Amino acid sequence: MRERMAYAAFTRTGAGRMPSAPARKAGTWKLAYADFLTALMAFFLLLWLVSGVSPDARAEIANYFQPKDNLAAGAATTTGPSEADRLFSALSQNPALVSAGASIHLTREPDGVRLDLVDTEERPLFDRASGRFTATGLALVSETGASLSSLDGQLTIEGHTDAFPSLIENYSNWELSADRANEARRALEAAGIAPSRVRAVTGLADTRPLVPGQPHLPVNRRISILVQTEG
Repeated sequence: MRERMAYAAFTRTGAGRMPSAPARKAGTWKLAYADFLTALMAFFLLLWLVSGVSPDARAEIANYFQPKDNLAAGAATTTGPSEADRLFSALSQNPALVSAGASIHLTREPDGVRLDLVDTEERPLFDRASGRFTATGLALVSETGASLSSLDGQLTIEGHTDAFPSLIENYSNWELSADRANEARRALEAAGIAPSRVRAVTGLADTRPLVPGQPHLPVNRRISILVQTEG
């Protein structure tokens, strides 16, 4: 009887034993919750910072985060010929200026376009040692003024001489170049240039030869007109 009871007690103990459940990691949810709170705090901090930024600064921030392809496409659509490029193209294709041939030199400059109306043996620009234009010189300046009258831009008019000294007493190349510049201003205004467009009229004597190193060449006797643009 005792043996039976002992057996029964033994078998109940063995059959009733359950497999142990795996141990839970009690701190996992705390880490996830802490990450959520950190992200939420960073989000509200970002909103607070953005609320104090000006609209212009917001636009710059938005452009910074745009995809690079979109930025490149936007730059391609906004980049184009400058105002000076368009002016140079218009002047270089003007029939009246093209027909002048070597008497007009066009130069593209950072702040606009320069037109040098030069003295040549075939088409002298000035009377000898004088600020007055020849008939061909006056026609050239008048054609130039008519071409510029329909275009925008402030004008700077410069008179230049060669390096030969003036033969007139008390009348240096400074006076001669200033007279040439003012003679050109009057001719340009008569051709349709508004006086308000003339920004400066300057005589530079022989200090800026068109051909560096050869200041005695006839082409250094010239009128230089700088048409200034905004961009």
